[in-house]
Amino acid sequence: MTFDDDVKACAALVQRADPDRFRATMAAPVAARVVLFPIYALNVEVARAPWVTQEAMIAEMRLQWWRDALLEIAEGAAVRRHEVVTPLSRVLSPHLAGVLDEFVAVRRWDIYRDPFEDQEHFDAYIHHSSGSLFVASAQALGAADESVLRDFGYGVGVANWFRAIPELEKRGRVPLLDGTTGGVQQLAQSALDRLRNARSNRGDIAPEARPALYAGWLAERVLKQAIAQPERVAAGTLEPGEMRQRLSLMWTVGSGRW
Repeated sequence: MTFDDDVKACAALVQRADPDRFRATMAAPVAARVVLFPIYALNVEVARAPWVTQEAMIAEMRLQWWRDALLEIAEGAAVRRHEVVTPLSRVLSPHLAGVLDEFVAVRRWDIYRDPFEDQEHFDAYIHHSSGSLFVASAQALGAADESVLRDFGYGVGVANWFRAIPELEKRGRVPLLDGTTGGVQQLAQSALDRLRNARSNRGDIAPEARPALYAGWLAERVLKQAIAQPERVAAGTLEPGEMRQRLSLMWTVGSGRW
C-alpha cells in the first residue's frame, strides 16, 4: 500500500482533529503510517458523528453509514468509494472490520444524555471504543495478543476519558458513575493497573505492531495525576505541557517501552 492521495487525506484529517495520534503516527515508520492513518481517520469520523447534529436520528444514521461500510469490508463485497473507507479496505482483514463494527456501535451512547447504567456498562464502552481501536490498529500491523491490547486500551481509554470530562459535562453528559474524589481515584488506579499489566506482557506484541501503541504515550502520567490530584479531572488541567509531551513521546519511541 502506498501513501496515496486518500492516505494523505486521512493524515490531514487526523492532524486537524486528533493531534495526539497524529504525532504518535508520525513517529512511526512510514509503512506503519500508511496503515494507521486510515484507522485513525475512521476514529475521528466516528467520534464526531454523534456531536455534529442535535437530531438523534441523523446521528444514528451517520453511525450506521460507517457500520455499513465496515460490513462491506468484512464481507469482501464491493466497497463504497470514500477517502477513508477506500484505504481502510486495504488494511483491514474481515475479522478486524468486525472488531471495528463493535467500536462504532458502542458510540451510540454519545448520542443521548443517559448516564452509564453501572460499572459493567462503562467498562464495555471503554472496552469497545478504546480497546477495539487498539486491537484493530495493532493487529493490522502485526501479531499482537488481544488481551494485552485490551488491557492497554482500557488504561489509555480511561485516561483520555478523564481528559474529555469537562467538555462532556459542558455538553450535558454524565461521564462518570462516581465523580467523587474517591471514585475518580479508584477508576484511575484500576486503569493504571491494567496499563501496567499490559506492559508486563510486552513480549506478546510483535515489534511490527508496537507503533500502534505509541498513541497511549500520555496515559500513565494522566492516570497518576488523577490519583494524586483527582480534582484536576473536573478542572480540565490534566494536559501535560508541550515540552513534556514531546520528550515523553521521544522516550516512548526511542526506548520501545510503550
